[in-house]
Amino acid sequence: MITKFTLKLEQRNDLTYEEVCIAMDSILNGNESDENAAKFLKQLTKKSETDDELLGMLDKMQEFGLHISPQINGTIIDVCGTGGDNMETFNISTAASFVIAAAGGVVAKHGNRSVSGVCGSADIFEHFGFDLMSAPEKITSIIEKHRIGFMFAQKFHPAMKNVAKARKIVGGRTAFNLLGPLSNPADVKNQLIGVFSEEFLDRLPLLLKRKGSQNIITVRSEDGMDEFSTSSKNHICVLKDGKIKSQTIDGQEFGLQKSQLSDIKITSKEEAISSFVSVLNNTANRSKIEVTALNAAAGLIVANKVDNFSDGVEIALNTIKSGQTFDLFERFIKDCGDIQKLEEVCKQ
Repeated sequence: MITKFTLKLEQRNDLTYEEVCIAMDSILNGNESDENAAKFLKQLTKKSETDDELLGMLDKMQEFGLHISPQINGTIIDVCGTGGDNMETFNISTAASFVIAAAGGVVAKHGNRSVSGVCGSADIFEHFGFDLMSAPEKITSIIEKHRIGFMFAQKFHPAMKNVAKARKIVGGRTAFNLLGPLSNPADVKNQLIGVFSEEFLDRLPLLLKRKGSQNIITVRSEDGMDEFSTSSKNHICVLKDGKIKSQTIDGQEFGLQKSQLSDIKITSKEEAISSFVSVLNNTANRSKIEVTALNAAAGLIVANKVDNFSDGVEIALNTIKSGQTFDLFERFIKDCGDIQKLEEVCKQ
């Protein structure tokens, strides 16, 4: 069914929103061979995806996915990156998510196991005994109780199993690298999104504006991270009140130390886990704590908790140093994980 669409892409012609929806419907239903799906995705990437094509794919992903609607006061956000920066840093966005929640925000975190990095967000939660395959109702109650929860992409987007082999055949970036962070099962309208290419800094806010998003910050650092960095300046694009603007953020403006990328890199899953916990309990090196605080500050802005980075950084650092962040994580693991796992890491 999608062969005619693949041919159109090979000829460098754009697909309409309707055509992409037809193609995605067939792929996600498992009606296409892995080879045909791979050819389609590869040609779409080679041509470069239009906003209409991305929107059609996103809408179909959401149609096939599971959804939750936590009943909670406050703005529910997500904090994630597209991945693909190959920087091998510790799990900054996951650590920042707990800081945001401890500071009064609400985070419905959506993520997966690592594909190109050392350790993904799902790997962190799984290590501490969190059931990645928990039912949507269970995740909803966790978010309502702890102001943070994790939605495993493979659980909430089961139809994506029908494109897993095709993506491996392609062996590189496809549109799904972009769409994953945009397909949050809690239908959040406020997000901090790290991107692997400056091309998408302003494109994603424009796309999400069409989807009804409210507060969006996209970020890419000058040193190549799909997150805020304290070792370089950061280029961001902000969607707020229906308007989009670009700016540059430098952590040093808020009293943060200029770090080295080597300060926040890890080489193993074990190191990623110990780094994550050491940030939460305020025993990590200054660079890890401050890069987490800068990312949390951006999350607090999209969560409508602060109006600027200066206040956000101050609150984030205080939330870590006061012990509030670790206290939240400890309660979270006691309730829906294995507290012995946490105790083992803390003893190391």
